[in-house]
Amino acid sequence: MPLTDAAIRQAKPTEKTRKLAEADGMYLLIQPSGSKLWRFDYRYQGKRKTLALGAYPEVGLAAARKALAAARELLAAGIDPAEAKKERKRANRIAAANSFEAVTLAWWERWRTDRTEGTAHAAIRALEIHVFPHIGAKPITGVQPMDILELLRPLEARGTTDMLKRVRARIGEIFIHAIANGLAKNNPAEGLHKAVKPHVSRHRPALRTGDIREFFIRLDAVRLSVPIKLAIRLLVLTFVRPGELRCALWPEFDLDAGLWTVPGERDRSRGLTGMKMKEEHIVPLSRQAIVALRELQAFGGTRDLLFPNRNGQGRPISDGTINKALWAMGYEPGQVTGAGFRATATGALLELGYRPDIIDRQLAHRERKQVFAAYSHHAQFLTERKAMMQAWADYLDKLCKGAEVIPFSRLNAEG
Repeated sequence: MPLTDAAIRQAKPTEKTRKLAEADGMYLLIQPSGSKLWRFDYRYQGKRKTLALGAYPEVGLAAARKALAAARELLAAGIDPAEAKKERKRANRIAAANSFEAVTLAWWERWRTDRTEGTAHAAIRALEIHVFPHIGAKPITGVQPMDILELLRPLEARGTTDMLKRVRARIGEIFIHAIANGLAKNNPAEGLHKAVKPHVSRHRPALRTGDIREFFIRLDAVRLSVPIKLAIRLLVLTFVRPGELRCALWPEFDLDAGLWTVPGERDRSRGLTGMKMKEEHIVPLSRQAIVALRELQAFGGTRDLLFPNRNGQGRPISDGTINKALWAMGYEPGQVTGAGFRATATGALLELGYRPDIIDRQLAHRERKQVFAAYSHHAQFLTERKAMMQAWADYLDKLCKGAEVIPFSRLNAEG
């Protein structure tokens, strides 16, 4: 006699396991503990086997009958339903292990080894916020171009096209990793830059030369630690990238020769970054820069870092320290940044007669024309750059003192 929901609810456990028979080999197994389990006994290739169909009440009578019908269809097709269930579980485990989030974390662990801690953290945090809630649980092979577009649209609507560009690029890198490891066959992020609003790069906020005198007046007046004030002064004098300065180590400097050799790589385990292009770069030091460095040495003690983090652990100041100091000087975030001094120096040096190739070499820019780069990348222009850096420091002094500013072309001619 077929079971009913009422009969199942009223069935009580006994000291021994007992069965309530349904039909076609299905029954409800009632255990002394009170649990009620659906089972299906069948024969496959001459062997008696049992298939678990779920537990009551999570699987009700109607659902159990549907599961029985599906199992009998498999048997009719010559398929063992128990083996088919194992295969489904295995496929689900593989899908979970190869979810977009799982593959991303594997990619990130490898990718982060060549990045600073801050860069690596920012990358995974952006994916956690903007990507995982949408496609993190999906199998990597199940992610479609439309899935990616849908998660990019909110970034596009908010106008955060820089983040949109970064997120889209990261997703593309993850799929390239998946393809290389046999986890995916195609990259659904490819070509999607044509379907979203492009990012328009903006120049970093920078001072004009006419603002420099006021800038140094503010720097002298603001309540900041001496090392941070000297860091800002050195950024203006050398116009290196902020990361190259904040991670600087004393052994890199030859103050007697007036040279700073920035290595291509530094100890990343301490959060130290080298050159952007990972190529050694020589920075000529003006007399004014050497004076600032000598003053800084008085604060360094036996530490190897010029600008150690106050929390210790052999790490440098954070990448936001300089910009926060600039805000303390009264500048808005959109007015001045640590990286902006490169633009300030470039504009002034071009107007005052210095050759673009010498300025570019001082900025450690990589030559974009490949043929020329093959011949020029070893050219240091060191003699010219030493003269330029000293003239730049003297020029800044004259601006700060309000004295007559003599164009570099005249300085060069008179020298």
